[in-house]
Amino acid sequence: MLPTHSRARRSVAATTVTALLGASLTAVAMTATATAASAADCAPAWDSGNSNYSGGTVVSHEGENWEAKWWAGSWEVPGASQWNAWQSLGTCGDGTPEPTPTPTPTTDPSPTTDPSPTTDPSPTPDPTPTTDPSPTTDPSPTPDPTPTTDPTPDPDANPDEACRPDGMAQTPGVDTPYCDIYDENGVEILPNGLDRRVIGYFTSWRTGSNGPAYLAGDIPWDSLSHINYAFAHIDDNWEVSVNEDVPGNAATDMTFPGVPGAEMDPSLPYTGHFNLLNQYKEDNPGVKILPAVGGWAESGGYFDGNGDRVGNGGFYTMTESQDRIDTFSDSVVDFIREYGFDGIDIDYEYPTSNGQAGNPLDFAIADAKRGELFSDFVDLMKTLREKLDVAGAEDGEYYMLTAAVPSSGWLLRGMEAFQVTEYVDYLNLMTYDLHGAWNKYVGGNGPLFDDGKDPELAAAGVYGAYDNIGYLNGDWAAHYFRGAMQAGRINIGVPFYTRGFENVTGGVNGMGGTAAAPSGFNCPDGTNNACGHGGEGINNLWHDLDENGDPIPAGVNPIWHALNLEDGVRGDYVDSYGVTDEIEGDYVRYFDETTKNEWWWNDTTNTFLSGDSNEAVAAKADYVAETGLGGLMIWELAGDYEYNQDKGQYEMGSTLVDLMHSRLSGVGAYGDSKANADRTMPTDALDLDIEYTEFALGDNNYPIAPKVVFRNNGEVDIPAGATISFQYATSDTGEMSDWSGFGTTTTDLGHTGDNIGGLDGDFHTAEFTVPMTGLPAGGEIVNNLKWTLPVAQFSNVIVSFGGADYSTTYDHGRGIQVVSAPVDGGGDGGGDGNGGGDGGGDGQCSAAAWDAATVYNGGATVSHAGQEWTSRYWTQGNEPSSANAWGPWAPAGTC
Repeated sequence: MLPTHSRARRSVAATTVTALLGASLTAVAMTATATAASAADCAPAWDSGNSNYSGGTVVSHEGENWEAKWWAGSWEVPGASQWNAWQSLGTCGDGTPEPTPTPTPTTDPSPTTDPSPTTDPSPTPDPTPTTDPSPTTDPSPTPDPTPTTDPTPDPDANPDEACRPDGMAQTPGVDTPYCDIYDENGVEILPNGLDRRVIGYFTSWRTGSNGPAYLAGDIPWDSLSHINYAFAHIDDNWEVSVNEDVPGNAATDMTFPGVPGAEMDPSLPYTGHFNLLNQYKEDNPGVKILPAVGGWAESGGYFDGNGDRVGNGGFYTMTESQDRIDTFSDSVVDFIREYGFDGIDIDYEYPTSNGQAGNPLDFAIADAKRGELFSDFVDLMKTLREKLDVAGAEDGEYYMLTAAVPSSGWLLRGMEAFQVTEYVDYLNLMTYDLHGAWNKYVGGNGPLFDDGKDPELAAAGVYGAYDNIGYLNGDWAAHYFRGAMQAGRINIGVPFYTRGFENVTGGVNGMGGTAAAPSGFNCPDGTNNACGHGGEGINNLWHDLDENGDPIPAGVNPIWHALNLEDGVRGDYVDSYGVTDEIEGDYVRYFDETTKNEWWWNDTTNTFLSGDSNEAVAAKADYVAETGLGGLMIWELAGDYEYNQDKGQYEMGSTLVDLMHSRLSGVGAYGDSKANADRTMPTDALDLDIEYTEFALGDNNYPIAPKVVFRNNGEVDIPAGATISFQYATSDTGEMSDWSGFGTTTTDLGHTGDNIGGLDGDFHTAEFTVPMTGLPAGGEIVNNLKWTLPVAQFSNVIVSFGGADYSTTYDHGRGIQVVSAPVDGGGDGGGDGNGGGDGGGDGQCSAAAWDAATVYNGGATVSHAGQEWTSRYWTQGNEPSSANAWGPWAPAGTC
């Protein structure tokens, strides 16, 4: 069970914001210093007893000359504050200039929030400064950019770099063999004529001991691209394990006598599922097999050889230290080498800071660590990527790293900006379990789109809080991740099983109704005794057991059983699941054209069962084909069906997988670029990185307001007034702003309004102006950004100054060259027109003309004398001019 609670959140207090320019200064890790070719004579010394220095007066203090910008009181010591009246004119005499100290804000601009959503879920309007920013001193002059030649290609570069997927981080110093599985466009080479992935989870426990068996020979190998073996776990030594040392374990020590196609290969040193998987892979060499680690039941513990759960903490505890992460990662490399796998799939449910998220058996461990979980997850994925790359280079074989990830906006709010996308080959979105009996709201198991009527979201006031954007559907989740990675590295999850309710009231054929648990109903752990009435008995064949060994009511069934219920056929397999019920009433199947929900409704028993059969699967396959996504992921293969004519019943088969194969063959390659065609990324790049820090925890993370660090690791100084433009996902409402005074604003909206039937575009575009101190080589600035709904990492970052545009190493782009000096006039691409000119001027200035009577705060943009200018600080009446390199206006390009 994957509870995906949704709650509206509202900000109830706006903290006082420091003056805009002050906030920007606190974000800068360096301080400008005026320089001169030779020291001037020192003016008369500043006198602390003189309380009447008028504007323009020049004094000397501690080896520097200073000019009063306006009337200066005796308390304003030259150089003591960026805010006061004194402006440095440089060193004098034989003195040594000193850096001007950076002020520390007296208040924290982070918001405080009320985690209770019970009244008004609407966001509080953005806080505004309570005072006007004070004038301040100016920075050192920015040198004019000088031309540079194209950098010489690195002779030590990885010869397989051409095959690296766009956006994937390279492991330094390692010749990762990307071309083993990717083509020259960074697109994965797929088997069986597929243009998109069809990934199936194959589970270890369907061995015939409880219900029909589903073994490796039952897999439709000629219709799939990947198989994930579920599950491996993390043992007490922090190593990956399938209980391979326990006699009779299904993975390596089980046989299936008399089952055609399940004969063991005696040449292998193990039997079980792994023996069979290796045999079938040898006959289907293009199909990749990855063991999946974790899952719902084994993320925070594992099942031992006796079937008892050991609560060792699993991922939650293993990721506490780098030593444990290294131990686990090394064991993964050994594991995939030993058993012939193609990589590893991480199913960590969940590294979110939301309280009581995931398996209730793990709450005692996870909740105490929730402020650390995601950063530890990033450390794990980075380490795995590096160790797999090293092993791949040694073996001449590329090893994949993938992950199953949540799709609920509630869970993702607690997962920062999902800073692991650069380490994975692709993500499998768990776009199912979006509704279930953990609450009473009856909705589809895996809706593809929102219809503005999601019962859970409506009850929580989410629509009113978030511009009518619903975040419990596959399309919203795909756009969330699309903001951080190209479409081809995103796979949509499809449920080959149902979830359902009994005693449903209201709704349309059950959809949108409620199913409150009756008095005395035993609600499962983790539902706070507010569960719904989940399907039971014949409506719940694939049930889990509670700690007492009793079935948990959840309405979970394979699709083939739902089809038999539709036909009124009980099925000869029902008794093997320990179910004695007979069928009562008729199960009628429905399909909604807006949401693409498919469900069965029995109006005699008021039973609702929702899962994906032919219509929903076809709709999702077409969606993948049309949007350039990477493919479909199936939980789980054993839920697929075929019709047994002799028995007159549906059974395990491959009908839905074959349907996916037919829909995803011949449709063309998936999207292989992070940027869309309307945003041409420059090939000249700056060595700039971005780090996302200081997120509030879980439900308190509203508005989402991290301190985002822009770190210049290169040799090129980025001057004050430069523009940094970036794109972010349309999973948010598009109201990006900041509390730093950098003027962050959304310049282009990729989507507006509700998301009924799907979001329109992939990206919003935002930009801000580099503050007055610039972003020097080796320096950083911190922008306290804020937005509303979760977005994954920013993408397609373009830095513009001196008439040129640059991409950044942060995006891990293909074909970029890092420059060591500013280029003259334009790089190789102009972005989307937001934040970069070509340096030549076209006579059309977009900014308003400078006005001597207007007061301008730091970051304001004007046009004057054929150029655009950005104010470094508060100014009025100072004409923009390059003659005053220390003045309030920084040139921002000709126009």
